[in-house]
Amino acid sequence: MELEEVVAVVTGGASGLGEATVRKIVRNGGRAAIVDQNDRKGEELAQEIGPSAIFVKTDVTSEEEINRMLDVCLATFGKVNTVVNCAGIVIGEKVVGREGPHHLESFSKVIEVNLIGTFNVIRLAASKMQENDVNEYGERGVIINTASIAAFDGQIGQAAYSASKGGVAGMTLPISRELARHGVRVMAIAPGLFETPMFEQLPEEARDALGKMTPFPQRLGKPYEFAKLALSIIDNPMLNGEVIRLDGAIRMQPK
Repeated sequence: MELEEVVAVVTGGASGLGEATVRKIVRNGGRAAIVDQNDRKGEELAQEIGPSAIFVKTDVTSEEEINRMLDVCLATFGKVNTVVNCAGIVIGEKVVGREGPHHLESFSKVIEVNLIGTFNVIRLAASKMQENDVNEYGERGVIINTASIAAFDGQIGQAAYSASKGGVAGMTLPISRELARHGVRVMAIAPGLFETPMFEQLPEEARDALGKMTPFPQRLGKPYEFAKLALSIIDNPMLNGEVIRLDGAIRMQPK
């Protein structure tokens, strides 16, 4: 898909990987809907970018809110042909810890947001994409989901997060096979250790130590590097049905 033709829905688009992706899309001539629950950051980002971006406050687990957001995008930009799912949460909790067994509510919440929320956006956006005109490559849309290396190298305390991201990785191929008849590609990116809001609370020394765990480059990944890969996926019609690790060759230890 030509980058200047991109009209994207970016969930978690007000910060971190999502924000970098929004900026990269607009910088390359596309347009984007910033889909997030953070009013202040979302509105500030949309105002900074200008008419090529809008902010729509949305809960990705709500069918009603996703449909409303898609309607706003269609009314504003005329179509939606790209989705980048970055919305997610993380918790750290052992299956059996000092205070007892893992809270079922927290496990369910992570699955609800990271996996069910991602699928909710996919299914509703894909129903709109199938109505798009095909481009010169026969495409009607591209969907990029965010998995994680935790899907493959989950650490102690990451049972919920790893399960949610493993689900995102696992559904990539079957969904891509199904949506192929509509000309909609489906991919996933599995980031390693990146500079995202979840790391902001850590002291600089701790962030540096985590970065040095990566073989090369020995640092945390930059959100713009995630965004660059997302745009490469959008641009290359042969990329479909695959999960790409973006991790500097790191393989996480048990803890």
